[in-house]
Amino acid sequence: MVHVKKSLIDKMWGDYWNKFAGLRVFAAYMYTHPGKKTLFMGSEFAQFIEWRHYESLEWQLIEQFETHRKTKVFFKTLNHIYKDNAALWKLDYSTEGFEWIDADNADQSIIVFMRRSEKPEETLVVVCNFTPIVYYDYKIGVPYLGEYEELLNTDSQEFGGSGQIMDEILYAKTGQWHNQTYHLTIKVPPMAALILKINRIEEDIKEESKIGKIQLANIG
Repeated sequence: MVHVKKSLIDKMWGDYWNKFAGLRVFAAYMYTHPGKKTLFMGSEFAQFIEWRHYESLEWQLIEQFETHRKTKVFFKTLNHIYKDNAALWKLDYSTEGFEWIDADNADQSIIVFMRRSEKPEETLVVVCNFTPIVYYDYKIGVPYLGEYEELLNTDSQEFGGSGQIMDEILYAKTGQWHNQTYHLTIKVPPMAALILKINRIEEDIKEESKIGKIQLANIG
C-alpha cells in the first residue's frame, strides 16, 4: 500500500457528477470482470480523502450528502448481485467463464463481454461505456435467442445517475453481430455499466408454448 495516490473517487475524471459516475462504472467493471475483488475502506461511499490508519472513516458524508448516500446503496446492490449470480464467480479461473463480445470499439470507448457458469440461463452480458455520452439504438451481439432484462444499470437515479435506464424486456433477434449469432438493440447510458440477464432462452419459450397448446387441446 502506498499513500498519496488519492482515493478512487478523487482519481476519477471530470466534474462532480462524472467522478461519481466514473466510480460506479469502474466498480461494476471490476466486479463483473474475472478475479477476486478488493475495495479500499471508504470507497463504498466515495470518501474523497484516502483511508488513514490513524482516524475513522468519514461516515458523516452519508448523512450529509445524498450522492454519498446513494453511492453506498449502489455498492450494497452490487455486492448482492455479485453474490447472487454464479456466472460472476463460479468459473472464475476457467476460460469458459469469460468471453469478449466486443473489445475493439475504441472510438466510442464501449466494451461488451459475457460471464458464464455451467448453466446457459445464468449467463450475464456486461456493457461498459467509459464516456459521458448516451447511445441510442446501439447493437450488441448476444449468445442466445430469447428475452433479456437489465439486472443492473449504474446510471439509475437510485444510485445518483441520470436515469437513462431500459425498464422493459429486451428481445434478441437472429442476425450475426460481434461474432455472435444473435443481437440486441439497447440504450447505452452515459459513463455507466449495464448487466443484462437472460430471462428466457428461446428453447424455453418454445417448450412453454408447446405445453400450453397441449393443455388447450386436452381441455377441448
